[in-house]
Amino acid sequence: QLQLVESGGGLVQPGGSLRLSCTAPGTALDLYAIGWFRQAPGKEREGVSCVLSGTESTDYADSVKGRFTLFRDNAKNTVYLQMNSLKPEDTGVYYCGAGWGCGYQIDPNDMNWWGKGTLVNVSS
Repeated sequence: QLQLVESGGGLVQPGGSLRLSCTAPGTALDLYAIGWFRQAPGKEREGVSCVLSGTESTDYADSVKGRFTLFRDNAKNTVYLQMNSLKPEDTGVYYCGAGWGCGYQIDPNDMNWWGKGTLVNVSS
């Protein structure tokens, strides 16, 4: 059973930055496609970014392109989501997911395992 643990969320002002982390104690994350997803109150979970296993190929939702960066640190067995120029509409619970692919347009249905999420609140 793959257990994912997210961290790094918090309250930040518009224009600020946060770095989210996703790790899996005892399991090599580089064997999996890893995605970041978010869910705002009253909305469905949506894909933010995803990276395939064994590659640096990364996909981003149009709403975060140029502001968010996903990267792996295999030595630390961690996948990060660097979020810059945050906007109030980026607010939500951010989830890390793992699976065998990223799907079309970063589809949550392609993830097989999920973390419990970390809350990001962008507000002044």
